[in-house]
Amino acid sequence: MLSLRRGTVTAVTERLVGLVRLEVEGRACVAYPRLTGPVALGDEVVINVQAVELGLGSGGFDVLYVNLSRGLELAAEPGAHVMKLPYTPLQHAVHHVEEEGEGGPEALGGMPVVCCSLHSQVAPVCAALGTDFAVAYVQLGGGALPVSLSDTVRMLRHQGHLRAAIAPGSTVDGEVACVSVASALLWCAGSGMDAIVCSIGPGVIGTNSRMGHGGVAAAEAANAASALGGIPILAPRLSEADERDRHRGVSHHTLAAIELSLGAVKVAWPAGHPVPPDVGAVEEVNVHDWKEACAGLPLTHMGRGPAEDPAFFAAAFAAGRLATRLLA
Repeated sequence: MLSLRRGTVTAVTERLVGLVRLEVEGRACVAYPRLTGPVALGDEVVINVQAVELGLGSGGFDVLYVNLSRGLELAAEPGAHVMKLPYTPLQHAVHHVEEEGEGGPEALGGMPVVCCSLHSQVAPVCAALGTDFAVAYVQLGGGALPVSLSDTVRMLRHQGHLRAAIAPGSTVDGEVACVSVASALLWCAGSGMDAIVCSIGPGVIGTNSRMGHGGVAAAEAANAASALGGIPILAPRLSEADERDRHRGVSHHTLAAIELSLGAVKVAWPAGHPVPPDVGAVEEVNVHDWKEACAGLPLTHMGRGPAEDPAFFAAAFAAGRLATRLLA
């Protein structure tokens, strides 16, 4: 059941592209204006409070569900007929690239596709790819669904590391919408991209089970890339600081992704870091300059930065560096 609460917007703290941060009766909240319309101080709104009420690690904020003051009777996107979040209370029509008909490429032609199991890997991956290549970001299910929630993607887009942000399947509010991840990859190939970075959005669905977590999305992207003639590269999740056994060393998220990958996936690995026997074959990459290359980008994972957990960021950087090696 939805946990909804009525209230009044008591503060608007930040307006960004696709995202507004605000307060409702003093509670931190986010709104997606492209979904629920504009929002202003004093508006009467309904917010979804369930994640905060349950104490879940989903950002510590409520989400604006409907703006009663100015969000009713909003028109659908002109010409759009394919629904996002269909048959849910949030279903809405969005123009998808597939509606333009056939004519795009049918294969990726050896394009590198970096597959991340955590959103915090995206910045170091893109740092390694630099700004000389045309790189697209494809957001996968398994974490936050709105692309616009990511401050990291917004910054990488602004700095030229990313040329487009795509929302396939159940993900929403990207610059481009696609029906499936496979179709999103092909759209990137047909739009002049050199490489693709796939990742779940901020946050992750996590349980103690072997396969019940958002990290399996990395394998799903790798399988699509492999089937379409791309070169999937897995960004391994490593940690020397995580206190949980399942994430210390190489995470079980990475092991699950390797196990579920049906095609030939390249597992990037930072040179000099010991390779556990259950990982299998890896491609070692020199990442001696990763800190310098990542300077100025948002690097944080579970509240830890490069000084606290360097292996995590170095491993993600290795995946991006391996992609550049393939593009050379």
